[in-house]
Amino acid sequence: MQQVSERGAGGRRIPMLDVDEARARALDAGVPEGMADLNVFRILLHDPPTAAALNGLLHRLLWKGSLDQRLRELVILRIGWVSGAVYEWTQHWHVAVALGIDEADLVAVRDWEAYEGFGPVERAILAATDETLERGAIGDATWVACAEHLDEALLVELVAAIGNWGMFARMLASLDVPLDDGMEPWPPDGCGPEKGERT
Repeated sequence: MQQVSERGAGGRRIPMLDVDEARARALDAGVPEGMADLNVFRILLHDPPTAAALNGLLHRLLWKGSLDQRLRELVILRIGWVSGAVYEWTQHWHVAVALGIDEADLVAVRDWEAYEGFGPVERAILAATDETLERGAIGDATWVACAEHLDEALLVELVAAIGNWGMFARMLASLDVPLDDGMEPWPPDGCGPEKGERT
């Protein structure tokens, strides 16, 4: 089993599998090849059952979810920013841009309360994101605000999305996942959060 170390003799906390090994493990575990090429899965596939379970949740929330894609990406980028998760921010910046989401809105999640371009639904879901990150749960007033725009199924999906990408932000940091080749940190301007920046 060949592994690639990205930090010389010391290596990463968990060395990345080479692409061929990651793809072979992904095939056995039912993880798509395209996911196996990402650095995060080249590390997660050291434990194929866990990688497969995480991929299943990502697949549901990213490709089969009912929550508006723009709202989902605003949530993810807010989590990436608040958590200092450069990998999460960088990957989802490109996902969001590919979906056609206005870049001004994406940048605005850095300081969403001061941004006049967000309406009540964006403010509600971003407040829900912040409260979950800060307190571990959405407060009653914010829940009511979210429920004005989202039905019960979407509220469950919102909570799952916040939980999922909050978990990924912490996993990416603990597993020391490097940016994929060719990715520049903190697009569009290379500026990360003042606290907890990881480049």
